Amino acid sequence: MSTDPRGPHAWDRLWAPHRKEYLVEEAGNYDIDSCPFCIAQTVDDPTGLVVFRAAHAFVVMNKYPYNSGHILVCTNRHVATFDELNPDEMREVGELTAQAMRTLRVVSNAQGFNIGLNQGSVAGAGVADHFHQHVVPRWSHDINFMPIVGGTKVLPELIERTRELLSESWSK
Repeated sequence: MSTDPRGPHAWDRLWAPHRKEYLVEEAGNYDIDSCPFCIAQTVDDPTGLVVFRAAHAFVVMNKYPYNSGHILVCTNRHVATFDELNPDEMREVGELTAQAMRTLRVVSNAQGFNIGLNQGSVAGAGVADHFHQHVVPRWSHDINFMPIVGGTKVLPELIERTRELLSESWSK
């Protein structure tokens, strides 16, 4: 018999109620006026979770990360897919992705990366109308019992602190 006051199956589920707001109010429901990547360009870096700004693109923390240090390289211009980028945007997205990898190695000792694009909502893009590329740092054995048993990820550091560290180390 369980002594947990929440019942015998208290650890069968781990709750993330903050995700409900995103799923109901945000995910996929963006136009150019409500796009989080366009908004991030109009506020200060800590508020927008921006790590670095360049002429044609910028780097921002993922608000709902797959791993600690998960960042996005976004175009400044509100365009949806890779084939809509102009040559300057393509070049800068590539350069920022390479710098993101170098910075994440220094700041978090990342041993590998998942880099990817979800083009269109049917392909899994939560913000389908604004181009963004995922850069997810990885470490040996970074998948533990939490995602396997609990279906959730535990991040060891607040997103705001990770943004600070990445921003401070970006140009080193």
